[in-house]
Amino acid sequence: MRIQGLGVIDDATLALHSGLTVVTGETGAGKTMVVTGLHLLGGGRADASRVRSGAQRAVVEGRFQTTPDSAAVKVASDAGAEPDDDGGLIALRTVNADGRSRAHLGGRSVPNAVLAELSEQVLAVHGQNDQLRLVRPGEQRSVLDRFAGDPVLRVLADYQRVRAEWAEAVRELTERTERSRELAREADMLRHGLSEIEAVNPEAGEDAALVEEARRLADADELREVASGAQHALSGSADGDSDAPGAIGLVGEVRRRLSSSEDPVLRDLEPRVAEAAAVLADVGGELGSYLDKLDADPARLEQVLARQAELKQLTKKYAADVDGVLAWAEDARAKLSKMDTSEEALAELAARRDELAQQVAEYAEQLSAARAEAAGRLAEAVSEELSGLAMAQAQLQVVVQPKEADPSDAAALSVGGKTVHAGPDGIDEVELQLIAHSGAPALPIHKGASGGELSRVMLALEVVLADADTVPTLVFDEVDAGVGGRAAIEIGRRLARLARTHQVVVVTHLPQVAAFADQHLVVDKGQDSGTTRSDVRLVAEEQRVVELARMLAGMDSTETGRAHAEELLETANTYKLTQQKFGRRGKKGTS
Repeated sequence: MRIQGLGVIDDATLALHSGLTVVTGETGAGKTMVVTGLHLLGGGRADASRVRSGAQRAVVEGRFQTTPDSAAVKVASDAGAEPDDDGGLIALRTVNADGRSRAHLGGRSVPNAVLAELSEQVLAVHGQNDQLRLVRPGEQRSVLDRFAGDPVLRVLADYQRVRAEWAEAVRELTERTERSRELAREADMLRHGLSEIEAVNPEAGEDAALVEEARRLADADELREVASGAQHALSGSADGDSDAPGAIGLVGEVRRRLSSSEDPVLRDLEPRVAEAAAVLADVGGELGSYLDKLDADPARLEQVLARQAELKQLTKKYAADVDGVLAWAEDARAKLSKMDTSEEALAELAARRDELAQQVAEYAEQLSAARAEAAGRLAEAVSEELSGLAMAQAQLQVVVQPKEADPSDAAALSVGGKTVHAGPDGIDEVELQLIAHSGAPALPIHKGASGGELSRVMLALEVVLADADTVPTLVFDEVDAGVGGRAAIEIGRRLARLARTHQVVVVTHLPQVAAFADQHLVVDKGQDSGTTRSDVRLVAEEQRVVELARMLAGMDSTETGRAHAEELLETANTYKLTQQKFGRRGKKGTS
């Protein structure tokens, strides 16, 4: 990822590790610009105030690693972009100082919405002011379904299949009932058209064939003259006048002379002339047959012209040619099959609707039951994770309840004696609620948690959902805000655990978290000709100890600080080695 002219960052390139990358630096150094850059790559809102002072534009460029069958590649292909041969997909976003922005993907200019769609497949950014994924009701239901896995997803697929059939039956019955008079008039028009077409009984391609036949009949004398002249040129005069031989006779004379020659070279030419004679004889025969069939028949011409007039009446009304008329008739028959507004037809359709409604209701109940069972397990698992994230008294509740239908709801369905809204994803509303501490009420998660707490809830969810989450890259901005000590160590451990299956990028101010990094980037702030300028550098080995010691209340120059930093690194490395021994599964993809 490369950032140019964004905030205090003039020009910086970040090579992100496939595991856990941490970004640290002093307050105001520009750490958050890394997350801002990812927001821009993900189609986030462009803010001209983020463009570096004195710069004409800010540019963020990122390279995502993809697989040929991934959803990210499909998004790119639909936009006309293609990944590189090695699977790299390059996204670029520019923001001008006047606020205008442009987006590129795979070397192609694309709407900003395309980057937003791409980011949904490859990137999830969790910042203190960016919890939209978790706040949206649809996302909360999706979180529960991902956690539940096949027991929910199988029933959901069956529900969606039958619901689509039910919705179509409801729509068709409503249309036939409410538009019975209109449909009856339309059906009469279609039947009248079909009767006209069936009376004429056209055949495919008949109009073109009649045009050709009419031309021959009308031009019979002229065509006879042409064919007779050609036949005469081939065969000679009819009375066998030797002074007017035809082409066939002349070729015969050539054959006779060549075959009687004593020169073998000339004799060898005779078979080729014989072939020409055979061709000419065939043509002569075909001309004779053509002349025998060619007859100026006024009666037949009159019949052809009359038939053309009949077909023209159809093509004036229904289509440009006979084939189009036949297609119109086929379409009209299909429409008529759905326009039956008789009592018998409506009763049959109503019975079909009720039968499908019963099936939808059964699947909806199964789906709700599966979600309710999974909700308890998800709440327990996340609450357990929160206990180690400085939220020991916090509990997550996952509430699953049916959504009541409005009086005018076209998707209203009776399930378990209640009239509910049968939406595309079931009848359930799923809400994540947080009990912040003992005695506190359960509130919707975006109301019951502060920004830092919401980030930690998101982290806990990501840890629990690690095996089900399809987004390969997770970004956390100040997820450790407001914690320290033992809780900070636990956050670091969970991030390291996530990094076994995902690419994780964390902006942090805690050394306890930074110690668990597979790669450590530091944002340094400095002055250049009176202008604040920040750079990003990779630290390792001894430099990393110094940075961790600095984060420990500025103790980088003391033996105590360095010793404490080394102890943190040893603790983190021991934990990561233990995780590796468990043989946790590999990455889904990296950016």
